[in-house]
Amino acid sequence: MKARLLLVLAALPLVTLGADAPRTAQISPQQQVLETERAFAKTMADRDLAAFGRFVSAEAVFVSSTRTLRGRQQVIDGWRKLYEGPAAPFSWEPKTVEVLSSGRLALSSGPVHDAAGKLVGTFTSIWRLEAPGAWFIVFDSGCEVCARCADAT
Repeated sequence: MKARLLLVLAALPLVTLGADAPRTAQISPQQQVLETERAFAKTMADRDLAAFGRFVSAEAVFVSSTRTLRGRQQVIDGWRKLYEGPAAPFSWEPKTVEVLSSGRLALSSGPVHDAAGKLVGTFTSIWRLEAPGAWFIVFDSGCEVCARCADAT
């Protein structure tokens, strides 16, 4: 019985995080989320939709001004066109990361830049710790910056 359980466990896929996501508990939860958000953003630069999807929780909700995407597959399908073509249409980076004292939920936020590097928006994401060192995005929302703010950068 024990050998059968070990065989079954060995056959299960590992947690499928992006290649650059932190994988140890040796760094703080805040640093884990910061590195996870950076690895998540890198999927856009790398044009790697499959890697993008590995960061998205099965329960994810992505909210925009025009629609709400629910669940991993709907989010992936909704973002698919953004991953087509040789150049990323935008980039993002975390500037703020806060983690609950329980260490189970985190918020990340920061600027969104267009392909030319101009500030065009901001994002806010909520991450959930689903396994040691394995953060998945559960909520995401972005908004455009006003023209005056965008022109000031």
